[in-house]
Amino acid sequence: MGRACRRAAGLVAALALAGAGCSDRDLPAGEVTAVRRPAEEVAAARAARTRVAAELAARRGTAPAPKQILFGDLHVHSTWSIDAFVGALPIMGGEGAHPPADACDHARHCAALDFFSINDHAESLLPERWERTKESIRACNAAAGDPSDPDLVAFLGFEWTQVGRTPENHYGHRNVVIRSLEEGRIPPRPIAALPRGITRRAAPVPVLRALQAVLSLGADPYADFLGWIARMARVPDCPEGVDPRELPRGCRESALTPAELFRRLAPWRDEVLVIPHGLAWGLHAPAGADLRHTLAAGEHDPLFEPLLEVFSGHGNSEEYRPLPEPRLAGDEVICPEPTDDFLPCCWRAGEIVLERCQAAPDVCRERAAEARRLAALAGLEFERVLPDAEPADWLDCDQCRDCFKPAMSPKPKMTAQYAVALSEPDPADPEGRPRRFRFGFIASSDNHRARAATGYKQEQRRRTTDADGLASRRLAGWLRPWLMGRSEEPGLPRAVPEEPPGLRDLLDTERVGSFLYPGGAVAVHAAGRSREAIWEALRRREAYGTSGPRILLWFDLLNGPDGRAPMGSHLALSETPRFEVRAAGDFEQLPGCPGSARAALGPERAERLCAGACYHPGGHRRRIEAIEVVRIRPQRTAEEPVPPLVEDPWRTLPCPPDPAGCAVRFEDPDFARDGRDTVYYVRALQEPTPAINGAGMRPVRDEAGRVVAVRPCYATWRTPEEDDCLAPVRERAWSSPIYLDHASPGTGAGPDPEEDG
Repeated sequence: MGRACRRAAGLVAALALAGAGCSDRDLPAGEVTAVRRPAEEVAAARAARTRVAAELAARRGTAPAPKQILFGDLHVHSTWSIDAFVGALPIMGGEGAHPPADACDHARHCAALDFFSINDHAESLLPERWERTKESIRACNAAAGDPSDPDLVAFLGFEWTQVGRTPENHYGHRNVVIRSLEEGRIPPRPIAALPRGITRRAAPVPVLRALQAVLSLGADPYADFLGWIARMARVPDCPEGVDPRELPRGCRESALTPAELFRRLAPWRDEVLVIPHGLAWGLHAPAGADLRHTLAAGEHDPLFEPLLEVFSGHGNSEEYRPLPEPRLAGDEVICPEPTDDFLPCCWRAGEIVLERCQAAPDVCRERAAEARRLAALAGLEFERVLPDAEPADWLDCDQCRDCFKPAMSPKPKMTAQYAVALSEPDPADPEGRPRRFRFGFIASSDNHRARAATGYKQEQRRRTTDADGLASRRLAGWLRPWLMGRSEEPGLPRAVPEEPPGLRDLLDTERVGSFLYPGGAVAVHAAGRSREAIWEALRRREAYGTSGPRILLWFDLLNGPDGRAPMGSHLALSETPRFEVRAAGDFEQLPGCPGSARAALGPERAERLCAGACYHPGGHRRRIEAIEVVRIRPQRTAEEPVPPLVEDPWRTLPCPPDPAGCAVRFEDPDFARDGRDTVYYVRALQEPTPAINGAGMRPVRDEAGRVVAVRPCYATWRTPEEDDCLAPVRERAWSSPIYLDHASPGTGAGPDPEEDG
């Protein structure tokens, strides 16, 4: 996610020289535990899902769905991702390395998943580590049994972690997931998003200071880290203008835009999925970031990118809110004023100055205005304008106050709902059809501790989420003035110098900790348990995401041209569409781990890897309270305002108080009458349960409803490790959308099959 790229780029640049003389030993990939899950457990899970499908279908007098629901996670990092390794260091309160083999064992025995992919950051994947990652994933699959009916399918992959400093060169992150494990069908190297030569640059002053901090602690993990940086600096950039298949194995291949990434992956077009994720996460997206730029510039390829990750352990990128952002007016930058629903951080900077200023009133007002201007200019670095301010002083600035498990400082024009609403002219289309995003929606974890899909239980916050931060109050007190700077006097704003974030990013966890969650999960409606069956379900977008629980969800168009059509479909229709939704909640979880997990892993490894928080279903399902329907009418022209086109929720359909599940139907007569293309998807809302960071920064309001204080859930020493920061939420599942193009009666027009893959 955002920290991944910022830490990787900053730390690589800062420590490249420092690592040059350090240890050259490398960390092992670990050993996969070659024990399958008990066949009876896998069969019992399948039988429970099949039974619910039959019961819900019987309520509507229809046949049970022929496919089975399988759960997975397509976004798992080991500590072979550089930001994950930093979080695992003792200085960050980390618990040590979790290499690729841990990801396999956790997915199989702790999370009891049906499939997962490993997605370490390409920027920090050394050539030899890519080879060993392949070996580890092959070993994981070798332990799975019959390939047509394995207990777990493990996919190979990597993350392309792009961040731009301006809206014009920012595209965001993509996971690349690879179908096959056969040489020749696998891209020969992960593709990074680093500019050429960046790992060979150095910043001597930060290096000396970083070494001082590291050497004061003196332990093997720090030498391993510096040695890793040194080896990264020695990997040469691949020659330009050469077919990717002809490049030498040991070079670093990079792509700075999605279109370039697609060109480099073109020889393996049928073998890879490219999944954008975390696009709305404001810790890396610059102010004004807008997916329209990606669509208009031809930086989206629907054959490579059929799916979008709308939720992860780093928050929700689904919901569109037209939140105000700083804007340019000539040569001036304007900080927007607050509303009842939103407090801009640049505005809060001025309020902090006014609260602390002891000068004359007119001087204080001038300082407040200057603070707002400087904070608006500073963008993601706004806190450095007032370095003496504590994290809680900023209240809940730049946060969505009515979003479900929001991403930190979400960028509204990078959300899923906004993406689906966009249309752009396509000069290359002979029929004049516009360019649009038609994503299927999934969720995953983005976990950096090799722990897949941990959201089935809301406990062990510091181990099941990515919460990490400086572990020592004394160390934080020493580092903060160096990393953040100093004010000439308390409350006096200062300009933020133009420089890479570097080691300052160690402190981003202070506010971010309130927006880190146990990971989500992806589900597919697959014809079987095999690798190919799962892959084909993902390709046809017959997939959905959950915020963690294993919620069962079906969403179908009942009157498609060829009859019932599932979620993910793209169809042409002229009549009123009729839909059916069926859903059932996840099982309430029993404490601890089942005996099979402890027997397979052994007590010590089970405790370290599973953290005592395995998927351990009881016999009672949680209730689905309601189905929310979201309707989005894509723009007819690029000039049409987006906010009125996103209707969320368009309808809310209550469910009976029955833990066996919910089955509802609805229709939309507006579709036939209004004659415009429309997108529909649903959310199944589970009954409220306590959730880690369910209340975000835990705002405190006065009698008028104004936020006057916050109680952040820090990832550092500031919040006790045993505090899981629980608050009730309605966990949920998001279906993939059904995309309906309006067709004139009798035309028989339909979508381009090539466009939908």
